[in-house]
This record gives sequence, structure tokens and C-alpha cells, in this order.
Amino acid sequence: MPALGFGLYKVDDDALPYVVETALAAGYRLFDTAPMYGNERGLGNALRTSGIDRSELFVTTKISNEDQGYSATLAAVEASLERLGMGYVDQVLIHWPVPNRGLYVETWQALTEVLGAGRARSIGVCNFDASQIDTLVEATSVVPAVNQIELHPLMQQHTLRREMNASGVRVQAWAPLARGQLVDNPVVVALARRHGVSPAQIVVRWHVQIGAVPIPKSSDPGRIRLNANVFEFNLDEADMAALTDLNADRRTGPHSDDVR
Repeated sequence: MPALGFGLYKVDDDALPYVVETALAAGYRLFDTAPMYGNERGLGNALRTSGIDRSELFVTTKISNEDQGYSATLAAVEASLERLGMGYVDQVLIHWPVPNRGLYVETWQALTEVLGAGRARSIGVCNFDASQIDTLVEATSVVPAVNQIELHPLMQQHTLRREMNASGVRVQAWAPLARGQLVDNPVVVALARRHGVSPAQIVVRWHVQIGAVPIPKSSDPGRIRLNANVFEFNLDEADMAALTDLNADRRTGPHSDDVR
């Protein structure tokens, strides 16, 4: 799995070909989509016309809340593959645990079959807590490859990240730029000036250095290129401490308990 991904939430199908072309040219190879984004078909078309070999790409999609359950999950994976025009995806994630439905274990059992059949090369979850992941492992003995969570300097999830590291689950970060809330932050701006980079690059680099896989999203060509260019500078200990001090447990999206 690449150390950096490209998010496609709210990227319209009409804009997708140019956005994906720009992202590929900038070096992105991990593309994160979902049925609810409405752009699986456009992503598949854009990747096929790119000329880049499928083996060099890492495509992630998700199981929607309404598709949870054993049979529904199997059907949902096949529907996603049809829209993408692919024989397999590199990763399928359960989008939300929605524990009130009581279906996430069934959903995970179905995904283990999808994995065994080669229709996905890895499987994981989004927005799960450690106890929910333990429930999945107890039922199947299969540990999720990743847990994709809201993560950024304003919402650092220290306890959950420690628990994921202890369980061997890689953390991916959605909303890594806190939906734009960090680009004007004085601490981030000062670090950007010091390193001669953009504020967004500082935040993306922070994710890389803590071992998370950020999935920034943008439709702006300049920002797409800048967000990918984070491997030619390092944040030192003082820089990282300054960013750690920004933690406010501030979400920009819903808590998983509120998603039904």
C-alpha cells in the first residue's frame, strides 16, 4: 500500500478524468472511492485510459451501510467491481460499523470470502474502535489490514492509534487537512514558511511521519501536486511537538456512534 493516497469524496464524475490524470502525473497511485461517492465508474474509466499498468495502482472501495450483511456484502462487492470495470480491488473497507444494525460481523465474514476468492487483495474497516475490531478478529481470526479514521493535528486519536499499532492494523486518515481548517493555523503557517512549503504539505508530512496513510482530496491541480510532494523534507522533533500541541479532539465529521 502506498504511503499516500488520493481521496475522491465529492469529486464529480464529470471532473474525475482530469482530476485523476493530474493526480497520476503527480505520483499518486492509491485512489480511495466508495459507492456513496458516485464515482466508481468514472474512476475505473480514468485509470484504464491512463496507460498505467493495473499492477502499479492501488484502488480502495467500501461497503455502504445499507449493503451490510453477508449476502448483501457479496453482491455489493460484485457491483463495485462492475462499476470500476476491474477483476479485483486492492482493498475493500466496511465504511462504518453502524452497530445498531448488528451486521458488521456478517459483513466482515463475507469480506473474508471476497479476500479468499481474490476479488480483493486486502480488507479493512473505517471508523471502528478497538473493541469492534476485536469482535471481528474473534469471529474470523482475520485482522483488518487498515482502519480508516478521521485523523489530523486537531483530532489526533492517540489512544486509538496506539491500539491499532498494537493490533497490527495500519491507520489511514480521512479528512487529513481537517477540511481546510488547518491551512490558516498560525503554527502550521509558521512551519510552512520555515520549510518553504505549503501549510497543507506540513500537515500531510505530519501524517507520514506518525506512520499514518493520509488521503488528501483536492480538485485544484496546484494543490494536488503540492500535497503529493512531501517526501523531500522532514519535520524535526520540535516541529512535531508543535503540531502535537494542536490536538483539540475536534472532529470535522460525525462520530461513528452517530452514524445509523
